[in-house]
Amino acid sequence: MENNNHLPDDHTGISPVPDSKDDAAPKLDTEAEEIKNEESQNEESDPHFDLEKASEDIDKFLSSLTSDDVSVEVPELVEKYLDLVEQKVSGEGRAKWCQFPDEDSAFLESLDRVSKLTKSLRELKPEEEKSESRGSLINRIGRIQQRAMSYLEEEFRFLLEESITAESESESAEPEAFPGYSDEVVSGLSKIAKQMISGGYESECCQIYIMSRRNAFEESIQRLGFEKYSIDEVQRMNWESLEREIATWIKAFKQCATVYFPGEKTLADRVFSAEFPSISASLFSNLTRGILIQLLNFVEGIAMTKRSAEKLFKFLDIYETLRDTVPAMDGLFQDECENELKTETNTARTRLGEAAIFIFCDLENSIKADTAKTPVPGGAVHPLTRYTMNYLKYACEYKETLEQVFNEHSKIEQIDSTNRPSFEEGSNTQQQQQQQFGFMNSMDNENENQTPFAVQLMTVMDLLDTNLEGKAKLYKDVALSNIFMMNNGRYILQKIKGSAEIHSVMGDTWCRKRSSDLRQYHKNYQRETWNKLLGCLNHEGLNPVHGKVAKPVLKERFKSFNQMFDEIHRTQSSWVVSDEQLQSELRVSISAVVIPAYRSFLGRFSQFLDAGRQTEKYIKFQPEDLENYIDELFDGNPMSTARRKP
Repeated sequence: MENNNHLPDDHTGISPVPDSKDDAAPKLDTEAEEIKNEESQNEESDPHFDLEKASEDIDKFLSSLTSDDVSVEVPELVEKYLDLVEQKVSGEGRAKWCQFPDEDSAFLESLDRVSKLTKSLRELKPEEEKSESRGSLINRIGRIQQRAMSYLEEEFRFLLEESITAESESESAEPEAFPGYSDEVVSGLSKIAKQMISGGYESECCQIYIMSRRNAFEESIQRLGFEKYSIDEVQRMNWESLEREIATWIKAFKQCATVYFPGEKTLADRVFSAEFPSISASLFSNLTRGILIQLLNFVEGIAMTKRSAEKLFKFLDIYETLRDTVPAMDGLFQDECENELKTETNTARTRLGEAAIFIFCDLENSIKADTAKTPVPGGAVHPLTRYTMNYLKYACEYKETLEQVFNEHSKIEQIDSTNRPSFEEGSNTQQQQQQQFGFMNSMDNENENQTPFAVQLMTVMDLLDTNLEGKAKLYKDVALSNIFMMNNGRYILQKIKGSAEIHSVMGDTWCRKRSSDLRQYHKNYQRETWNKLLGCLNHEGLNPVHGKVAKPVLKERFKSFNQMFDEIHRTQSSWVVSDEQLQSELRVSISAVVIPAYRSFLGRFSQFLDAGRQTEKYIKFQPEDLENYIDELFDGNPMSTARRKP
């Protein structure tokens, strides 16, 4: 075998004719020896020299070939070149990828050259006696390529799994920081991917990429605290656990839509899109679709859980997350995939919205079902009133969302209620569901300009009024019945005035009507309690005749007043008016009616009682005493008798 590692310029293998026959042989021997020594030294000093030199010669050889060549002799330099490439592929002592970019590039160039060599050798028309040796050479090249691709697979996997920065994995990572590969690593991934795909290893390359990135993605979500649950597992969880999972899901979904998905899209594009855009789009869609469906399955499970009032607000939190976050994913997916995922997302949101409506509308049933026959002591605000109004106040913090949900489902009802998905448990029939959604189709002319949500809110308020009126009749004392209606009416009005959202739905007209009702209850109370007391201070039958009055009648009037006031004070000091303003208004109005009348009666008729024993017996209260006793009313503190002046 010759020491030359490249073909002579004329490809004939014949050495040039020397100028002198006498000095030709010694000169050639000397040059050959020098070249051999130089090559030996270069191999020891620079292991890349021979590969680089041989690569140049291989390129010359390849450029000289044509498909019509028949008798081309495959030069020995091909075998030598393959020896060098094989040594390179073996990887002994080789640094990890991206540590020495020049070496990485040289390695990939060698593989490109080997691929071209294989193609050229296959296209040649070999003579019969040379076909066997050429086939053996092609097989050897194939083995080298397989080993090279195995090496690239490992390097590709290593770069994907071990080159992520810690900052990119934090919750606060920005879109441009995720998934956290340096430019050098991304460039390396792109070069390896190109080589593997061009070399016929597309399937292996894509499989490594999708598995590595899916594992990394799922680990990122788990770091946020979100666990993967099936729909059945979600349905079996208790509500306390679900509340925690919902909060985690919201955080995970927002992070995926705004950080993880855009980051994955950018990575796939940078690694594949320049050469293989369809592969980039497919890998990204397959990866993110699986994660998104996993997140949406959680929503499906939530929508199918047993409904209860306290779940409404978490349902609405999820609904708002889907509504507000999904637009951030626009343009990330291919049209077909994007349409599919939008359908999946909208379906989950629709089902969740429907569940929220059923829960909110079930407040009607809660009010109707409260038929307790025991009146609240002291005419205080009923627990049903507190629960309903606080629930509505909290619900109306989601007013815009509830209006959107009700409007959407109003349209669904109008289009085709029979096609609406059903998640009712037990034997709840389609007819029962339509009855629960009946508010959608029962808006009368009076409410035709109101939103479906406003109509439902009005319905709830009307039901609460009717229920409270029934509970007021449980009191035997009509005055206490009116106190009960004042307490509850005032509580309702204050809650509505304190919530801009509820007030905007109920409107000023409704609030004015409610205030008018409260004034009427107040008048009724005054009439039932204090008008009777004022009857004792009537001057009729006491007009002096010849400077005298009928003492028995006068004594009876004072006696009746004392007894009646005693009873009122004893009874109504145990009644409850917790609203300080209402309590003050009642006391002021009572004093304004009772004290001037009593002061006038006392000033006119006390002189007709004998000083001493009669005065002490019948005049038990001074006007100032009455005022003090009136200020003790509605405190919820029962007193056996009024304190009397000694």
